[in-house]
Amino acid sequence: MQNKNATVKMQLPKSKTSLWNNIKKYWPYYVMVLPGVIYFLLFRYIPMLGSVIAFEDYSVFKGILNSDWVGLKHFKALFTYPDFKRIFTNTLTLGLLKTVLIFPIPVILSLMLNEVNNIRLKKMIQTSIYIPYFLSWVIVGGLIFDLFGIGGLFNNFRNFLGLDTILVMQKASWFRPVYVISSIWKDAGWGTVVYLAAISGIDPSLYESAAIDGASRFNRIRYITFPLLVPTVLTLFLLNIGSFLELGFDQVFNLITPMTYNVGDIFDTYVYRVGIQKAQYSFTTAVGMFQSVIGLFLVITFNKLANKFSENGGLW
Repeated sequence: MQNKNATVKMQLPKSKTSLWNNIKKYWPYYVMVLPGVIYFLLFRYIPMLGSVIAFEDYSVFKGILNSDWVGLKHFKALFTYPDFKRIFTNTLTLGLLKTVLIFPIPVILSLMLNEVNNIRLKKMIQTSIYIPYFLSWVIVGGLIFDLFGIGGLFNNFRNFLGLDTILVMQKASWFRPVYVISSIWKDAGWGTVVYLAAISGIDPSLYESAAIDGASRFNRIRYITFPLLVPTVLTLFLLNIGSFLELGFDQVFNLITPMTYNVGDIFDTYVYRVGIQKAQYSFTTAVGMFQSVIGLFLVITFNKLANKFSENGGLW
């Protein structure tokens, strides 16, 4: 019996044998990760099969298999849509603002918080910037409208200074600044926690050696903390860049008004109006596929750049 088992083991490829041994040895960890795997299979990968309706005139009565095949009809309709340029420009602009102005804020906050020596003060600041992350955009949107409304704190302060009242949420020029500020206020705390966790894993002896050599606090940040934080920054950047054109329906929908549609209407809100309210499922699936292809292209491009300019910086 032992000889038979040995023969079977010898016949298995080395990679499969090591994988099976790894599973047997660390089976509790595989069990822990199983719900996450099932979630992605059920809600991420299997639904990708439904993307075929982007090439059909999908009918809920005929189903995916029996709907009429139309090829690239819906993609042509998207690119020739009169408002496509405006929607694409708005999405691209907000995506750039999110990448250039919003993404670096958690990195800066984590570097600053790491230099706070008072543990109690550090935890208070960290908690205060982390709490907004748990609020929904419905609540945040309501707070913003109250803040910038006619009787809100913003206009009360302007009136106190002798300035006229401004309907901020009805002005197109104010929409993008409000979008950036609200994104920073709500989401910066989460990223800060992630980066602080990465910073906590840095060997303290590096800082001690630098201090002995006479390095200032700024130089320790510049030559130790930030370089060792770069792999984490690049990893999160690559994970975020894939959703460059998917800015989040909930935030924009709760901030936009009819007077700010010309600067705030993006693909996500457009898909809601056309796909949900008008039941054009094939067309909106084509829009979603267009966003996904752009996101995939950006991830591959920036991953290659990360591998080229930073050691172990890419995802693969």
